Amino acid sequence: MQLVRQNEKSRRRWTARRLSVAVLAACALASGCAAGGGDATTVRPAPGQQPLKAPPARALDSYATRLKAERARVVTAAKRWGLAAPPLAAPAPPARKPHIEPRKGFEVDDQKELGLPPVFTTIPTKKKIVFLTIDDGAEKDPAFVRMMSELKIPYTAFLSDYLAKEDYGYFTTMQRAGVGLNNHTLHHPYLPGLSYAGQKREICGMQDVIEKHYGKRPTLFRPPYGNYNQDTLKAAKSCGVKYAPIWNAEVFVDRMDYREWDRDIHPGDIILTHFRGREDWKGTMPDMIRTFMKYVTGKGYAVARLEDYL
Repeated sequence: MQLVRQNEKSRRRWTARRLSVAVLAACALASGCAAGGGDATTVRPAPGQQPLKAPPARALDSYATRLKAERARVVTAAKRWGLAAPPLAAPAPPARKPHIEPRKGFEVDDQKELGLPPVFTTIPTKKKIVFLTIDDGAEKDPAFVRMMSELKIPYTAFLSDYLAKEDYGYFTTMQRAGVGLNNHTLHHPYLPGLSYAGQKREICGMQDVIEKHYGKRPTLFRPPYGNYNQDTLKAAKSCGVKYAPIWNAEVFVDRMDYREWDRDIHPGDIILTHFRGREDWKGTMPDMIRTFMKYVTGKGYAVARLEDYL
């Protein structure tokens, strides 16, 4: 009988220990009341059990506070740069990237059989996002880089060496801010007018330049003027290119132009513009961005980063 009572006491003590651990763990998970004022805390385990780690109870609050502060900075920057409204925040990129097919009518012979890079104008998505891409590299306006950085507007550059080489460092500043630097050939020729070997020199040569100055061979290539043939895509593939995005609309300092009959933008559209200034436009690159952002924000679109969807 005495042995039974001892076993009953041991069972109750064991149950009490387990209940205590469960309460402490639940408290830490739900409200951050574990020791340490809500930081990650080790809860003392029952005999033979592993320590229980409570997650940081204030992590979500801290993240939300940072997001709020960053948004406030963007709103302030929008006023300083003369935007009609602050840019809309883009949604998080998909964990599973969309499958990219060549746009219908933009294929070349034996496209699939040869596994050639697809030429496309739009990313398949239902989200109200567009992608800003900027070509060539002629204008090197430091105000533009500051503006885009302060407004947190993502964009993708396609560089031609005959222009970029005037100041490689200008584009290094962009790269450090997260801008992708991609291939737009060495000299911006009309590629279908060249032999396969000539096209390969233009494309692979630019791959070498970008790797030398920016440390990475790009996988995106845009043919100058949007013109290409089978040799173009074969040469691009041989140089390590996986995608050949062109565009569905183009923005200038004073207007938008469109590929589609409805003269509008659509979810996932790739937008083209150029590194240009007053020599070519009636304004500056910041003026162009004001035109662009007024248009897309007014239509309820955010600007996303192209590379995040490929």
